Amino acid sequence: QVQLVESGGGLVQAGGSLRLSCAASGSIFSINSMAWYRQAPGKQRELAAIIDGGNTRYAEAVKGRFTISRDNTKNLVNLQMNSLQPEDTAVYFCNAAVQTFRGGPSRNYWGQGTQVTVSS
Repeated sequence: QVQLVESGGGLVQAGGSLRLSCAASGSIFSINSMAWYRQAPGKQRELAAIIDGGNTRYAEAVKGRFTISRDNTKNLVNLQMNSLQPEDTAVYFCNAAVQTFRGGPSRNYWGQGTQVTVSS
């Protein structure tokens, strides 16, 4: 009913920048929050950044380097990643808390993930 599609992943050199985008579509009444998670091999999935209303928060490892933002349509979230390091290599997943109808519950939806690889 709700689909999240990520784009913008790829291979970059250390110190470079990359911009990830996630577009939500389907039956959407409202999106309460959007977030980017990431999972590196052998590690747990972790929250990289989240935007909830006007509030944002970041994992300590990405503070000062990553910026999360939402489009005016509220169905698009971006993650601007600067000064990328090899430690940022991971699959990045988009997550959104979505109400599909008025008065309904907010449920979490996930994208399929996009690979970000940072070479040293």
